Amino acid sequence: MKKIALWGLSLLFTLGALAQETKTAKEVKKVTTEQTEKDKKAAEKKKKAVDKKVADAKKDHDKKVKEAKDEISKAKKETDEKISKAKKEVKSNSASDKGEAKSAAGKAKAEANKAEAKAKTETKTKATETKAKVKKTVAEEKEDLKETAISKAAEKKVTDKVTGEYKGKKVYTGPRGGKYYINKNGNKTYID
Repeated sequence: MKKIALWGLSLLFTLGALAQETKTAKEVKKVTTEQTEKDKKAAEKKKKAVDKKVADAKKDHDKKVKEAKDEISKAKKETDEKISKAKKEVKSNSASDKGEAKSAAGKAKAEANKAEAKAKTETKTKATETKAKVKKTVAEEKEDLKETAISKAAEKKVTDKVTGEYKGKKVYTGPRGGKYYINKNGNKTYID
């Protein structure tokens, strides 16, 4: 009978100890869930900010393209007017008058082509500038900077000289002078 009583007391004692452990486990879970919710909210705020920047850059780019197209159409209209004026002025049949009219028309066309080419190059440069301004999202940057076991092992195998740092990675200089770093997959990524 004593054995049964002792066994019962020990059972109650262990259940009491286990109950306390679950309470602390619940508190730990609660703290971790709260932390993850905070992290999610912060990530959403950052994503919204990046999306807003991208949208603003796109609007700005579209506006600049539209302005460039307007400039091109204005330049075309002006050259067409110059050509039509030159044709109206030339009514005589003399060869020199015709030559002068053709040269004036050619000059006007050349000016229009120059203006059109200039506007196109400006729009291309503006487009590349806006594309350069749009950066990677925060998640993509973090993914690029991750150190993996593969990349660490590849860095140990490299015998080239360390010459600097790029995006948080060591930059190596190869035997022919090429500069590179080891990416997250353990491959060499060359820098311009």
